[in-house]
Amino acid sequence: MKHLLRWVAVTLCCVLGHSVMAEEVASLRGGTNINDPSLPAEIIRWQPESAPLPRDYVQQPPLIPHKIEGYQINLNANKCLTCHSWANYKKANATKISPTHFRGRDGIELANVSARRYFCTQCHVPQANTQPLVGNSFESVELLQPR
Repeated sequence: MKHLLRWVAVTLCCVLGHSVMAEEVASLRGGTNINDPSLPAEIIRWQPESAPLPRDYVQQPPLIPHKIEGYQINLNANKCLTCHSWANYKKANATKISPTHFRGRDGIELANVSARRYFCTQCHVPQANTQPLVGNSFESVELLQPR
């Protein structure tokens, strides 16, 4: 009987505790589904093409100032290089990719973009003028330097 009461107590604690814990956990955006079409456009769509936003810290990868939906970036193709390669950037009036993207892991200069720099969106993201989901007190490098 003692074991049965202990089992019932543990089971109730687990069930009730689980339901209480589940209610306390919430997404940073609340119960709103990010794919909800009634959300403001800037949350689910990229900002229209615009001037690049300034960088906030040294070595920050530049943000992408245009839409990239539908861009194919895989082992066989990289849509970004259509405009940003050294061969095409002038015709496309685009920013050319950095020479650092042609340096291999061992520091050797390569003829083509390094495999570790080929997938652009692992570092570069489209910019959007939206409010952050979580507040922060980040200050850019210029603000941290002595005056």
